[in-house]
Amino acid sequence: MSAPLIDPFQRTINYLRISVTDRCDFRCAYCMSEDMSFLPKSEVLSLEELERLSSTFVRLGVKKLRLTGGEPLVRRDIMHLFRGLSRHLKSGELEELTVTTNGSQLTRFADEMADLGVRRINVSLDTLDPHKFAAITRWGKFDKVMAGLQAAKQAGLKVKINTVALKGVNDDEIDRLISWCGDEGFDLTFIEVMPMGDIGSVERVDQYLPLTQLRAGIEEKWTLNESDHKTGGPARYVEVMETGQKIGFITPMTHNFCESCNRVRLTCTGMLYMCLGQEDAADLRIPLRESDDDAVLEAAIREAITRKPKGHDFIIDRDHKQPAVGRHMSVTGG
Repeated sequence: MSAPLIDPFQRTINYLRISVTDRCDFRCAYCMSEDMSFLPKSEVLSLEELERLSSTFVRLGVKKLRLTGGEPLVRRDIMHLFRGLSRHLKSGELEELTVTTNGSQLTRFADEMADLGVRRINVSLDTLDPHKFAAITRWGKFDKVMAGLQAAKQAGLKVKINTVALKGVNDDEIDRLISWCGDEGFDLTFIEVMPMGDIGSVERVDQYLPLTQLRAGIEEKWTLNESDHKTGGPARYVEVMETGQKIGFITPMTHNFCESCNRVRLTCTGMLYMCLGQEDAADLRIPLRESDDDAVLEAAIREAITRKPKGHDFIIDRDHKQPAVGRHMSVTGG
């Protein structure tokens, strides 16, 4: 095993999120504009190249890989990548291989993912109202996602629901979501809207709901006990006494969680972003394709980690209407 990846602030980088595609079969109103332009396929790394990059990170001490998108499960032959990476689970070098998905393809892939060693997944779901679901996702099919969630349960996958808190959209459903997750045995994480990418005519300041406000409302009905539960990501968890399930809060706006950041993000074109909220990136496609020597690739990764910033600088208010970064969330996978 090579020496671990340590950033300038002495944080150990052991978690890699890989956006395997920028494409998605939804057009969620806080994430994308409806008329998106996606990358030409010629610019996207092959699945074999993504496997080589991921395996290099595993050798450098990464213990958790999360496949994201866009929607990762719409990428053609995506299970080829899962199969390649699962060998690191079998060897013990990798502790977890997981995925964030919108749920639309889970009826196709849940069983195979479980067979390959995936133990838990995150499913993005912002409402239990089919009409709201259609409005938020624009292209999504609610019944298909519900069927996918049941397929995941039957496959033995532990499910966590990711819900973006949207003022005036789903803030009247919070109690229903908590109750439903309790009935289904799902954990639930609420996420603040982040100012990333142009989303057309929609104003993020009109969508933004601080989670401090949301949590105060939850505590009026539910008993929350602080939890030391950790998943490797930025969420802070509580346990809901009435349901036995956990609720996480991801607060990039109201509480900057960067002090413990252990993550970097790789795009499907080979760009390594050291911070979700900063534009600095390292192009790993060049060393990947110019040399078969993984030492060259390792050196490029190590150099990039020396540039990891202390944190992001997200702001959403009437004076800051432009996105903090031009990338859409779908490019780096959240």
